[in-house]
Amino acid sequence: MVAKSLRIGMVMDPIDAISPKKDSSLAMLLECERRAAEVHYLLQSDLSMLAGQAHGRSRILNVRDNSDDWFTLGQAHDIALGDLDVILMRKDPPFDMEYIYSSYILERAELAGALVVNRPQALRDMNEKAYTAWFPDCAPLTLVTRSMDDLRAFLLDNSKIVVKPLDGMGGKSIFVVESGDNNANVIFETLTDYGSRFAMAQLFIPEISAGDKRILLIDGEPVPYALARIPPAGDNRGNLVMGAVGKGVELSDRDRWICSKVGPVLRDSGVIFAGIDVIGDYMTEVNVTSPTGIRELDAIYELNIAATLFDAIEKNLR
Repeated sequence: MVAKSLRIGMVMDPIDAISPKKDSSLAMLLECERRAAEVHYLLQSDLSMLAGQAHGRSRILNVRDNSDDWFTLGQAHDIALGDLDVILMRKDPPFDMEYIYSSYILERAELAGALVVNRPQALRDMNEKAYTAWFPDCAPLTLVTRSMDDLRAFLLDNSKIVVKPLDGMGGKSIFVVESGDNNANVIFETLTDYGSRFAMAQLFIPEISAGDKRILLIDGEPVPYALARIPPAGDNRGNLVMGAVGKGVELSDRDRWICSKVGPVLRDSGVIFAGIDVIGDYMTEVNVTSPTGIRELDAIYELNIAATLFDAIEKNLR
């Protein structure tokens, strides 16, 4: 068990706006409560840096598993972030320059002694879509480009593709394009802003009909079950916020093989908690910013994934 005196910082979006039944950050906070940890709640706007020292405008947070009344906040006070034992960076994308600036502040806290989950450098290095390029054997054929001509050629060669922005989340601006689609040019123009922004194209994987599987990895090891997010009729996006239905599934041999390739690399880079997305036999994204799926898998399989996570955090504190 984590020591009762453990001081934990939680950087997240406004807690009053979360969906308690689905929020993975709340699952982590509930485990902190069970372990009697002292939790300091911070918004991104509460972070600052003075003379190279990371600071935060913090409020003590207590939570409960009640969808109508799930938190209590104390009075705001200033803290040195490096004095915390652990800082959980759970701010949702967009992964913009403000996020990067926050990671610099968190890196100063890391250098001052706090364990930041996940490591700030890894947050900056591992774009959830582009980082699949580090594992080409696990991913579908993928193109990252600003060129509309390259996108048109990729479509011509592969007949049916998925195109999306590199900085999106929750299924926004994801398009399935087939050869002969008269909307292809406008889609490519929109995503690249006429060649001024990078976009990604991947082979379309027909197994999306069986779900986009979210696999959670803790310190490089996968949770043995995945959340398959099955798109609604008339849609190709396996995102719960876009109407997909979550279904629990056991990991396949191929899933475990992918995890054996990806997990150790993430662990060695300081990524204690990650979520990879797998469609059919292919990994399409690597999520290290604020992976979700804990509460759904806990409910389906009577797990406590957050407890496993905090056991791993405790091990990394030694």
